[in-house]
Amino acid sequence: MTTALTLLAVDQQQVPEDVGKAGPLGLLLIVLLLIAVLWLGRSMTRHLKGLPRSFDPADQVPDSPAELMVDVPARAPGAELLDTLRRAPLAIEPPSRPQDDDSRDGRPTAP
Repeated sequence: MTTALTLLAVDQQQVPEDVGKAGPLGLLLIVLLLIAVLWLGRSMTRHLKGLPRSFDPADQVPDSPAELMVDVPARAPGAELLDTLRRAPLAIEPPSRPQDDDSRDGRPTAP
């Protein structure tokens, strides 16, 4: 049993000290990744500053004073929705009227 403990102690002494520790290559890799993240963040910030605040045409600011003078016809609230509904096909069609000569006011006559 003492020989087994002696062999175990000898095996532990032969392991170099730097095994399991981060070396200079790991530090270099972390620094390079940090630089890449900072560069990408700076690039994204510059690109976002060039974008307009909103892509909605109603929110656009006119570029010239001439564009300010353009008259835009005022529409009633909901007019756009009504136009859309008028162009849409009917979901429920009205009952068809018979085309017989015997009918009055669209109602069939009694026999």
